[in-house]
Amino acid sequence: MTITYDDFAAVDIRVGRITRAEPFPEARKPAIKLWVDFGGEIGEKRSSAQITAHYDPEGLVGRQVLAVVNFPPRQIGKVMSEVLVLGVPDAAGEVVLIGPGHEVPLGGRLF
Repeated sequence: MTITYDDFAAVDIRVGRITRAEPFPEARKPAIKLWVDFGGEIGEKRSSAQITAHYDPEGLVGRQVLAVVNFPPRQIGKVMSEVLVLGVPDAAGEVVLIGPGHEVPLGGRLF
């Protein structure tokens, strides 16, 4: 399937900083609850991510990540996930988070 540039441009991917992370034992699959700050225009949003193979909550705080910020909110257990934090699978299929290689301003848009 091919998409147009306009299709791609409709996906709003921004950089945010994880400000808080907690275990999410109620999730069907092991997950971590995240609070991500995208700066003034978007503010702080919540998410749930199945990233427990490579990350623990304490090590995530302060990390910059990329996330889709214009999906509708989705109820995941007791968490209303407001953004989709992005990652790619490693060789074993476990999620590795995507983030900028250098510190960048919060809310910066991927294009």
